[in-house]
Amino acid sequence: MARIGILGLGNWGTALALAWCNDGHNVIGWTIEEEVYESVMDRSENEKYLPGFKIPDLQCTMEISDVTDSCEILVLALPSSVILEVVDRLVPSLRPSHLLIDLAKGLAPVEEGGSEMISHAIERRLAESGLSNPVVVMTGPTIAPEVARGVITNALVACHDRSVAERVSERLSTGSLILTPADDPVGAELWGAYKNCVALACGLVDGLRDSIGGDNLKAALVLSGYSEGIMLLKEMGADDRTAFGPAGIGDLYVTASSPRSRNRTLGEKLGSGKNLEESLAEMHMVAEGVRATRMFLNMSKRMGLSTPFLETLGSLLDGQIDVERAVRNMVGTY
Repeated sequence: MARIGILGLGNWGTALALAWCNDGHNVIGWTIEEEVYESVMDRSENEKYLPGFKIPDLQCTMEISDVTDSCEILVLALPSSVILEVVDRLVPSLRPSHLLIDLAKGLAPVEEGGSEMISHAIERRLAESGLSNPVVVMTGPTIAPEVARGVITNALVACHDRSVAERVSERLSTGSLILTPADDPVGAELWGAYKNCVALACGLVDGLRDSIGGDNLKAALVLSGYSEGIMLLKEMGADDRTAFGPAGIGDLYVTASSPRSRNRTLGEKLGSGKNLEESLAEMHMVAEGVRATRMFLNMSKRMGLSTPFLETLGSLLDGQIDVERAVRNMVGTY
């Protein structure tokens, strides 16, 4: 039985809390949202982010010290835009026995320099404070409501020290949540972020269903986006093998096709004629694809790489081209 602290009770953090509570672990969740805290404490349910699932064994707090004092495994289930702020709050309370699991993916925010992985930025903060706690990246095809209802799910847990990833896999896998250990956290993190860009593009097709949208077009966009990703992410340090595992093609497939995918849903809104501001305003959960697209575009330009799929998607997000022209251009990039 593990003592697990989950920092961030969005739908993914809450789904993991449910899976691990059901497996007999002691789980406490931390949130800054009072409505989430009251919902979990008073009604044993996160009505805002994961309605319909009761978690009577989940403890909840709004004090971060409650988590660090009582838990050994700290799961950072936070948006990439705020995760480092929370890590800064964590560092003074960390003990050598704490292990961190990073669920955010991709490059650190621009104000951090925008040129290192989020997991690297976390490790740098630890090192600057004289700490060496292990950091594990967790990613894969994990639609939260399906994990919550016990659908068999395979995710990757990656760490530079493979033995750490193996221990996490052994300890936190459940009957339905299968964690595969790996030693390519860079590739896992990059693919975990990049797949959101492809999902955004595929959502555009669903928004165009009454005109040129259809499964043929969606398949063409997956091929174009995935091919560009293999090239780009290898140049950024990803192991080739990661592209063909849970963090690569597995995560890309489910995020690009599932009706529950936030990034696919955002793309659908854009495809139906709404602009980016209108589309984002209709969503109460974070869709990481917009930030990921701009992040990878900035990095590819710094590296002098041609990324026409991403460049077209970026132009669409910036309102420089229309949706139909965008999908035609992205299909032609392969």
